[in-house]
Amino acid sequence: MPSPVPVTRLLPKDIYPSLDFGTCSSPLAKYSLGTTLQVPVQRLHGKVGSRLWSTVIHWKELRSVQPVGSGGFGSVYRAEYLGDTVALKKVKKCTKNKLASRQSFWAELNAAHLRHGNVVRVIAATTCMPSDLGDEGSIGAILMEFVGDRNLHQMIYGCDELEDRWLRYATDIATGLRFLHSHSVVHLDIKPANVLVSSEDVCKIADFGCSLKLDLGCEVNSLSPSLSHVGGTYTHRAPELLKGERLSPKADIFSFGITLWQLITREQPYSGDRQYVLYAVVAHNLRPPVQEHPVFRSEQGGLCRTLLSRCWSGDVCCRPSAQELLPHLEQLTSQI
Repeated sequence: MPSPVPVTRLLPKDIYPSLDFGTCSSPLAKYSLGTTLQVPVQRLHGKVGSRLWSTVIHWKELRSVQPVGSGGFGSVYRAEYLGDTVALKKVKKCTKNKLASRQSFWAELNAAHLRHGNVVRVIAATTCMPSDLGDEGSIGAILMEFVGDRNLHQMIYGCDELEDRWLRYATDIATGLRFLHSHSVVHLDIKPANVLVSSEDVCKIADFGCSLKLDLGCEVNSLSPSLSHVGGTYTHRAPELLKGERLSPKADIFSFGITLWQLITREQPYSGDRQYVLYAVVAHNLRPPVQEHPVFRSEQGGLCRTLLSRCWSGDVCCRPSAQELLPHLEQLTSQI
């Protein structure tokens, strides 16, 4: 669940005793061991490149704050911090569902202690904001590495040429998922808009507001009241979640399959009323069109069809793990 976890769950025992700690109040205190969250505070040496995230944002060091975009639970800004370009996300309260907005903030930190080239890095997070930058509608702020201005959705449906890059992008996403799943983090909202593309043309998984940190080897009942924030985008959401059944990392694989189809075809996965799509995905095994699409008629296209059918299978057991995805993507690469 998205509530804070003890630092002993985040770091090896030979590391955490030597660290300084800061305190960050948790709105989900009843799920933690106490009323506050203790996380390791990174020691700053003029740069934000420390491998540990901090509960302290040095607000006086934040400069040139410019809006980048906004979503359901927050707004993102580009800024300069300690000499580096960073992204600042302010998580706002949702008046209709205050619990969900608080859970979204803490879910953003499920992967904060992790470092990987295909996952957006968290630098710092806090529930304490200065009056000139915060507002009464903000729960807290998260400081992250600034990946760039482009996400995969913009590239798929824009003018960018993807003929020689879509498979590399898919491999980046699968590699990021393999890493997250190996640390028991399930993203639950994998889609092109939540994959950022860096200036080095590398895909990084972002926006962990729907994520969950699972106990090793366990699944979670998505209908639990404590998981009210679990949502994701309906076009990419696995049928077991739509049915309120137990969730696992395989839910991300289903979403990856829809995303891979978008990378290949550069089309929208579904058309029509939202409720119809939700019903048809569950009751009639509706999936994006493959058989009649010309791009799937080549030898490589046949391999893609097979992989897609496994990724978005209604039977969770038939879907490959993120680890198992990578050899299939390598096989596709050999067909180019």
